[in-house]
Amino acid sequence: MHALVDIKKYREDKNGTDLMIYVPDMQLGDMLRKKRIQNAEIRFDDGRHISAEQRKKAYATIRDIADYTGYLPEEMKQILKYQHMIRTGDAYFSLSNCSMDTAREFINTILEFALEEGIPLSENAIERTDDIGKYLYYCIMHKKCAICGKDGEIHHEDAIGMGNDRRRIDDSGYKKICLCRMHHTMAHQLGVKRFREMYKVYGIVVKEG
Repeated sequence: MHALVDIKKYREDKNGTDLMIYVPDMQLGDMLRKKRIQNAEIRFDDGRHISAEQRKKAYATIRDIADYTGYLPEEMKQILKYQHMIRTGDAYFSLSNCSMDTAREFINTILEFALEEGIPLSENAIERTDDIGKYLYYCIMHKKCAICGKDGEIHHEDAIGMGNDRRRIDDSGYKKICLCRMHHTMAHQLGVKRFREMYKVYGIVVKEG
């Protein structure tokens, strides 16, 4: 069971914090007594709710996925919400008033879904992400170009060095990004600085395991 509560008072000591909370519109005494509930999970809301830009990104991506799969957008939204809940353990949420953190993680979920399934978006996914580091990681894991979403290959921003076998060398400490053949070629032609400035993407270190 999940409920929104009000924090009425708190008291701190060196070992932790005592909270007095109020649960509106619910009578919980019988349940607490009969089930002897003594532990609960709490999530704090810092007051930052989903932004208009986050909502725009989420709905645009949901529409693209719905168009590709044949579902109605509202049906697809519910499917993706439940997938997100299974993936994260989060409670059910609304895109009208959820927190910024929930919105960011939901956008991560639906962008990874699009990458996994090879679903084309109506604009480059880099314009949809709200967490570029996580998006770049997903692109590497699913071998998709971080710029256009096409099948990709690993580009190393850190030079591996002449004479080294790229198939055998441990590249876990190198900055890398997944790019399609065209963007990979451009990365070599433009160099790291110009390529980053042009496309707003960058190499990340991915530790295996």
